[in-house]
Amino acid sequence: MKYSLALHFVACVTSSLLISAAPAKRGVSDPQVLNFALTLEHLEATFYKQGLDKFSADAFKAAGFSDWVRNRFEQIQAHEAEHVTFLSTALKSAGADAVAPCEYNFPMPDVHSFIATSMILEAVGSAAYTGGAQLISNKDYLTAAASILTVEGRHTAWINSAINKFSAWDTSFQTALNPNQIFTLASGFITSCPDSNAAALPPLKAYPALAVSPDAHPGKPTTLTFAAPTSYSTEKLFAAFISGIGAPIFVPVEKDNEVTVPDGLLGVVFCVITKDGEKVDDSTMVAGPAILNFQFDSMGNVA
Repeated sequence: MKYSLALHFVACVTSSLLISAAPAKRGVSDPQVLNFALTLEHLEATFYKQGLDKFSADAFKAAGFSDWVRNRFEQIQAHEAEHVTFLSTALKSAGADAVAPCEYNFPMPDVHSFIATSMILEAVGSAAYTGGAQLISNKDYLTAAASILTVEGRHTAWINSAINKFSAWDTSFQTALNPNQIFTLASGFITSCPDSNAAALPPLKAYPALAVSPDAHPGKPTTLTFAAPTSYSTEKLFAAFISGIGAPIFVPVEKDNEVTVPDGLLGVVFCVITKDGEKVDDSTMVAGPAILNFQFDSMGNVA
């Protein structure tokens, strides 16, 4: 089954660190980068704890999953908790304050929504560590971040293949997102944070939400929902589909906010609205991203 994650779960946004995108701003310190990673790990660790506290082994069975599925999620929860401990310790060893957990709201009325949200968080985590690598100066920190990245990627692969019965990967390359993009994705789950956290983090910015019709499919038209700028009537807008490290694919937004999804997209794809049909950066962003998951079988056929 192909499903679109238009971030019903979250209000999202962004431009990605791709060949055509503007380079990330420098001047962000290593402690700020580590604290941003810790912010994400707090979110993931809390999500898994709340989800597993809410859904017992019997709840997983009632949803059609065997005991081993929940047991694996318990292992993932342990990984995320250890990531929190590791990053907190590294920051304190460097003489820096570590951010505290925030208050969260995870929409998971049932086991299936818990699993769908877990896939989103792991995919975003992988994109965050990939995009954040260029911001880290200390080689030891960079190695540690790479170590966490590979585990986040394995989590995503397991959920998509062992649970959803589709491919464990998307394309040949992991998509990279910058802190603003990740912050916006994460902020949809955050209700409040300690005031002291802001000083420990890099400057962050979010964009308006974008939703894509759940029936979105490569090669077919679909409808977008977003807050159009006041100049929309005279300004041409584009939907940029971002996957891997290649240049985004730009498609004009037509009447009634309809676009045709490009052919050939596979796996997790980010879609953003821009004012420019050639680049995605802070100066061109209008809304998004929405997260699409074009799941595909072993023959490369999108479900």
